[in-house]
Amino acid sequence: MDAVSDHRSGCPINLTVEILGDKWSLLILRDMMFGNRRHFRELLTHSQEGIASNILADRLKKLVEQGMLTRADDPSHKQKAIYSLTGRSIELVPVFAQIGAWGSKWLPVSEELSIRAILLDQGGPKMWNQFMRELRRAHLGEQDNADPDEIPVWMQLRKAYEEVMARKGGGGSPLPPA
Repeated sequence: MDAVSDHRSGCPINLTVEILGDKWSLLILRDMMFGNRRHFRELLTHSQEGIASNILADRLKKLVEQGMLTRADDPSHKQKAIYSLTGRSIELVPVFAQIGAWGSKWLPVSEELSIRAILLDQGGPKMWNQFMRELRRAHLGEQDNADPDEIPVWMQLRKAYEEVMARKGGGGSPLPPA
């Protein structure tokens, strides 16, 4: 059987939807990218949308099988696994930025949860590329020649969120997903 016959069609949009077409897969990747959640328990307990443990386990397994995540034993705890983004999932940063920008423009979002999407939209490809470099360093162990004076994107996004929360009187921790 060829690769196309294993799928509904060879259309790149269809093939992408086959991997990312359910909301939980996208939200898991979002929480890993923007919330630095790498363990099952973190993903479960900090899911603002309230993912069920069986759904989370199923989606993590599928994302690993599809090459979007890797799973490794956590050296700090023998019964824990640590999940990492792969290069192909990290390259979704511009897609997430565009989805966030669209949602911020057209949907009834909250200011505190949309501020990061707005910043990513304003920062454009330069910021997206910087963030992807940071994610590659954190998840893949890649080294890069980052400008030492460059403020990390995750820090800029966190600061903006905390400023909105402080202004609204809600504190700034813990940081929910983007």
